Amino acid sequence: MDNLNFTKELIDFLDKSPVSFIAVNNIKEKLTASGFSELCESQKWDLRPGGKYFVTRNGSAVIAFKVPEAPKAFEIIAAHSDSPGFKIKPNAEILVEDKYVKLNVEQYGGPNISSWFDRPLSAAGRVALKTENGIETRLVNIDRDLLVIPSLAVHMSRGTTDSAKLNVQNELLPLFSGGAEGKSFIETVAEAVCARTDEIIGTDLFLYARIKGRIWGRDNEFFSSQRIDDLECAYAAIKALIGSDESESVQMCCVFDNEEVGSGTKQGAKSTFMRDVMLRICTALGGDECDMLRMLASSFMLSADNGHAVHPNYADRSCPTNRPYLNGGVLIKYNAQQKYTTDGVSEGVFLKLCEDAGIPYQRYVNRSDIPGGSTLGNISSEQVSINTVDIGAAQLSMHSAYETAGVYDAKYLYGAMKAFYNASISSPADGIFNIK
Repeated sequence: MDNLNFTKELIDFLDKSPVSFIAVNNIKEKLTASGFSELCESQKWDLRPGGKYFVTRNGSAVIAFKVPEAPKAFEIIAAHSDSPGFKIKPNAEILVEDKYVKLNVEQYGGPNISSWFDRPLSAAGRVALKTENGIETRLVNIDRDLLVIPSLAVHMSRGTTDSAKLNVQNELLPLFSGGAEGKSFIETVAEAVCARTDEIIGTDLFLYARIKGRIWGRDNEFFSSQRIDDLECAYAAIKALIGSDESESVQMCCVFDNEEVGSGTKQGAKSTFMRDVMLRICTALGGDECDMLRMLASSFMLSADNGHAVHPNYADRSCPTNRPYLNGGVLIKYNAQQKYTTDGVSEGVFLKLCEDAGIPYQRYVNRSDIPGGSTLGNISSEQVSINTVDIGAAQLSMHSAYETAGVYDAKYLYGAMKAFYNASISSPADGIFNIK
């Protein structure tokens, strides 16, 4: 598949994945169609060599893996399913002067707030419904233009539209309807899930932008979409796992939730989710925790989360000697404060994989006077210590409601991930890695 068609498929996935719950459900469907069997954490696992499996947690995180005949290590790619935005609060409706109804929301993560103004929005997520035996969850996507956060006219603003000065509680509430008469918001949600309002006992609903992804540029070299960070990495990782060859390692793809708010949830990278799955794999195959620890010593992980390209209008905001650009190749990310996991050894392992596969790469480091964010690798190592390199694709407008990236980089990222899964990596001694 060429770069353009690969990116078109990615955009279709992004368009259909407005929130983490729906993104993970779409990943589940891809895995199931490719012969992976679903497991449940509350049930016993019967794993067999040659088998392909996946398990979800909270409906918003998923771990998929392949079991080889005699596993010697784990080869892992980690990404995340969530993006910054706004979550809708319970009892959300606020009536304004009997003429407007707006919805009460709170900020999730660190969105580029100004990018959410004056564009069609809707709501998606999940609801918890009462049943005879307790509750069950159901996905919801109100698939129509439903809301707008109207900006203040420039004649009235006098500088108040600066994102740093905007007050979420007062200025970021989306307009829902023109008065209290008519269907309420919770009735709209209930209709979307074919339920009664009195059956809804809990909600996890988020705003999302109703703008389709597009390929653009003089030579169709760029694309823009919602949630490129980090579903581009998640999509490429799942595709690479599905298409990978057999290996001596357990090939594993982990798509965690809640990275944008610190990963400290039961479904986040800081949780026991990955460690739990690893231990269950080892015990299901007749091993124990000591066998798992031995395997971990030879294991390797790609922590996959996008990074910043040099900005055409703010070129001075990037490191003066490391200048990544859109379509320049896979990013390798570095940080002396250990916000990223890359060190000289993990860098060397990944560079050799890229060079052997003919995949272009480039380096990302923050300007020394501009602090950057953290991501999955170091956070997950609090539970499972694995040699790790931080990678991603270069993009612009990170954390915007509509982000931009390079058409060629999507395929480069997939190629590097597939090369990683197809390689056999082992560590016979500390600081030594064999790659074949």
